Amino acid sequence: MLAQRTALFKSSDTAVAWTATKAAAASGEQIIDLTAEEIRSDLAPMVREGTVIAINRNVNREFETGDPTELRHAIARKISAETDQPWSADEVAVTGGSKHALFNAAMILLNPGDEVLIPVPHWTAFPAQTLLAGGTPIFIETRDNNYVPKLSDLAAAVTSKTKAIVVNTPNNPTGTIYNRDTLADIAQLAIERDLWIVFDECYGAFAHAPHTHHPIVSVAPPARARTLIVNSFSKSLALTGWRIGYLAGPEAVISAVKALQSHTTHNPNVIAQHALLHHLESGDDAFQQKLQRQVGEARTLGLSILSTLTSIPQPAAHGGFHFYLDLKGWQRCIKGPGPEFNADDVVNVLLMDAGVATVSGTAFGDPAGVRLSYGVDLNSLDKGLRRLSATLNTWN
Repeated sequence: MLAQRTALFKSSDTAVAWTATKAAAASGEQIIDLTAEEIRSDLAPMVREGTVIAINRNVNREFETGDPTELRHAIARKISAETDQPWSADEVAVTGGSKHALFNAAMILLNPGDEVLIPVPHWTAFPAQTLLAGGTPIFIETRDNNYVPKLSDLAAAVTSKTKAIVVNTPNNPTGTIYNRDTLADIAQLAIERDLWIVFDECYGAFAHAPHTHHPIVSVAPPARARTLIVNSFSKSLALTGWRIGYLAGPEAVISAVKALQSHTTHNPNVIAQHALLHHLESGDDAFQQKLQRQVGEARTLGLSILSTLTSIPQPAAHGGFHFYLDLKGWQRCIKGPGPEFNADDVVNVLLMDAGVATVSGTAFGDPAGVRLSYGVDLNSLDKGLRRLSATLNTWN
C-alpha cells in the first residue's frame, strides 16, 4: 500500500509529452520535438574547463551541507549585480535545480492548510509541490488580462489562510513578462497582507526587446524580507542536465533550507558546483550572449511563421523560449456537434497528423492552450512550425 500523498501528484505532464514523442519517433515516424524546456546547445567553454580542472584535481568529496562557501559567495555577487542590492552567502542556498529550490521553499514555508496563490497557466511544479507540503493551491485566471494576474483578482483570493504568492516571470509556459507596475502592486499586496513571495525568474536571462525582466526586490525593496528568489543555470547556460539552481532569501529561511537539505539531497553534484564556480569567477558572459542571440533568432523566425495562423492570435513571447498558443477563440470558431475538444485533442492531432510534438495547456491548468519550444535548432523549428500552422489552418 502506497502512502496517501502519492495520490496528490502524478508524473509531470511535460515529461509525459516527451515520453509520447519518443514513443512516436521509435515507431518510425519523423517527429519534430517542440516539447523541450531547454535550449539545444554545446557546453559553455568555462563550464567545460572548470569540469576538467575539478576532475584533474581528484575532486570527489562533499562540501559543507548545501554547497561550497565559494560558490554561494559567487552566486551572492551575481544576485547583488542583478538586483543592485547587497547579498551575502548566508542568504543563498545551492540546490539540485530550480524544482529542488521550490520544493525546499514549500516545505519550509507551508503548514497544512496554508493557501498559495498561483496564476494560471502555471508551471507544473507549483501546485504539485504545494500539495506535497500540505498546502492548498488557489488558482488565479489570467487569460483575459494577457496572462498577467490582475491585482483585484489576487486581492480577492487572499484569505486568513493565504501564505504565499507565486510570481513567475518571464512566465513558463506563456512567455509573458510582468512589468514594473504589476510587480510593485504584487509586492505591496504581499506587504499589506503579510504574505511570502516566491519569485521564480529561471527564464530571466531571456527577455526580448522591448520587454525587460525586473527582479521584484529591485522594484519594491521593502518586499525583500518576504521574498524568496528561485533561479537556476539550466536556462541561462543551457545546463538542464547538470541540476544546479539556488534559492535566495532571508538568512533565517535559508538556514532552515540548509537544515532540511542536510536530510535530503545534502549537496548537489560536487563536480557541477566546481564547474559553475569556475564559470562565474571567469567573468566571461560571451556564451550567454551567444545563447541569447540564438534564442532571439529562433523567436523571430517562429513569430514570422506563426503569423500565418488564421484564427489563433500571435503569441506574446516576451521572454523565455516558448510560444504559447491561445486556442480559446479558435475553439469557438470551429465548435460543432459532440463534446468540445480541448488542448489534449489538438496536441494528439499535431503529433499524429503533422508529426510535431507539443505540450498541452492542460499540463499548466489551461485546457485551451498549447506550448511550443523554440529552443531547438532553426531547421527543426522552421519545419515544425510550418507543419503545425498548415494543420491548424485546415482544421474543420
